[in-house]
Amino acid sequence: MTENPSMKRQIKLAVEVLKKDGIVAYPTDTVYGLGADPLNEKAVARIYEVKNRPRNSPLPLLLADKSDLLKVSLIVPEIAWRLVEQFWPGGLTLVVKKSDWVPDSITAGGDTVGVRVPDHPVTIALIRGLGNPIVGTSANLSGKPSPVTAQEVRAQLGNKVDLIVDGGRCPGGIESTVVDISSAFPVIVREGAIPADAITQVCGTLLTKP
Repeated sequence: MTENPSMKRQIKLAVEVLKKDGIVAYPTDTVYGLGADPLNEKAVARIYEVKNRPRNSPLPLLLADKSDLLKVSLIVPEIAWRLVEQFWPGGLTLVVKKSDWVPDSITAGGDTVGVRVPDHPVTIALIRGLGNPIVGTSANLSGKPSPVTAQEVRAQLGNKVDLIVDGGRCPGGIESTVVDISSAFPVIVREGAIPADAITQVCGTLLTKP
C-alpha cells in the first residue's frame, strides 16, 4: 500500500502534521485510529476533546516493532514475549506497567498503558516517520461505532481532525483484544480481533473481567 505514490504523499503530510501539534486519523489492521505524538501534551489534549473522551480514560499506544515494548514498559514479563511472538503484529493490545517515557497524560495518571504493534503498512510508516510510538485510540466519538473507512471517520469527526489518511477499508473491522498483563495473572479486558481461546492457549488460565 505504501508503494502507491498518493499514499506516500499522504503519509509524508501526516507525519508533518503530527510533528506540528496536529492530530491525524489513519487506517490500521482493525479500525481507523486517531493519532498524535504522545509526547505532545497539546495534541493529546485535542484527542480527548475531539472524541469527547473522558480525561480519566487512558489512551493506547501503537508501536512499530516488538522491541519498542522495552521503551514503553517498566517491566516486560515473560508472558508478554510469548503473546507478542504469537500475535504481533496484529489485533492484540497488551496492558503493561508503563515506563517513565510514557507521559501521565496518556495513562490518565495511572501506572499502566495499553500497547500493540499493528499489522498495517500505513500505520507502521506513520510511527517510523514520527520517530516514536503514536496514540492509537479509535477515530470515533466516544460511545459511537469505531469507523472502518475514511468516510465513516469524516461522518463522525468532520473537520475536527487535521488530516484523514484514506487507506481504504480496514481489513479487520473489529477492535483489538485487550489483555492486562500488568499484574500476576493475565486478564482479558476486552474480547475483539483475537479470540479468547487463542489467548488462553498461550497463557493458560485467564481471568476474564465481566
